[in-house]
Amino acid sequence: MAKLRLGVIGAGSWTVSSHLPNLERWRDVVEFTIVNRRNSELLEKIKKKFDFRMATTSWEDVIAERCDIVVVGSPVGKHHVQTKAALEAGSHVLCEKPFTIDPADSWDLVGAVPRTGREVIIAYGWNYRPMIVQAHQLMHEDGGIGEIEQLTIHMASATRELLSETGAYPDADPELIPEAETWSRPETSGGGYGQAQLTHALGVALWLTGLRGRSVFAFMSAPLQAKVELHDAMSVRYTNGAIGTLGGGSCYRGAGKNRHQVYVRAIGSRGQLMIDLERNVLWRYRSPNDDVNVPLDQDAGLYDCRGPVDALVLAGLGRPYSNNSPADLGARTVEILDAAYRSARSGQVEQVSTLSVITGDAK
Repeated sequence: MAKLRLGVIGAGSWTVSSHLPNLERWRDVVEFTIVNRRNSELLEKIKKKFDFRMATTSWEDVIAERCDIVVVGSPVGKHHVQTKAALEAGSHVLCEKPFTIDPADSWDLVGAVPRTGREVIIAYGWNYRPMIVQAHQLMHEDGGIGEIEQLTIHMASATRELLSETGAYPDADPELIPEAETWSRPETSGGGYGQAQLTHALGVALWLTGLRGRSVFAFMSAPLQAKVELHDAMSVRYTNGAIGTLGGGSCYRGAGKNRHQVYVRAIGSRGQLMIDLERNVLWRYRSPNDDVNVPLDQDAGLYDCRGPVDALVLAGLGRPYSNNSPADLGARTVEILDAAYRSARSGQVEQVSTLSVITGDAK
């Protein structure tokens, strides 16, 4: 059987340190066909390190190869045009988060999936970790916790130096310094901590609950003379009437061994569920006789992005797989963040701008 042909658009720091090593696990069925990056010197190093057949500074060359699977790891401002082009060229796509800046672009990609018959998988690694998969089962089997009434989402992570342009993030490839336009320049990154990190926490929470935002009020702050916000505090109303909070903070590199501090609690009409990725806690309570505290190991809440990569390869092979981070989930995260950034600028509650788009059963 012929190998799957892999194309990579935007081989940046995270793509090189995470996605490509994870794809190397599939060398027996994947050919590393073509890689793209604008810096020609770094591009040549990546080509040699991962044994790509071709390298190019033009992302359009990757599309022209009509690869079976494509990784889009470029700055978020390019995700819409590049992902759509890859889908229309017949490729299944792994798209880095955040999905897009404009929610209308996200929903356009949602529509492109059935039209092209190709899949979009967003790089939300936690959604494939056994702990979160088990949380999803607890939320959706046997009635879960009922209708969601309140949702608390909190995240803090070592991005203080990255977003203030005084350093990198802990897992960055040492040879590929993260570029400012990807993370800390609002005209290309779309924002700071919300785009860089809260999209992850939203990706977990909205996948678990199936909720969709209706309106948002947000405060944001940018210490250290940063060009983007380092801290976020938001109140959210969801389309089913539930309310909630969404908070994020850029903590110091080295704090807590750089472990992500992520907490999600959902309260529903039949009970409540809580996950704490920092402390490895998964708990669902419905009654004194239905109180489930799942035993977990000390690494259960750690982040990795193997799951989305595996889903991409399995999609390309036509084998069964679970897409725990589909395009519509990305769109629901983008529209909340878009409303939040508009609220922080206006000082008012802002409505989600794409509510006219019908999602069907988001769960």
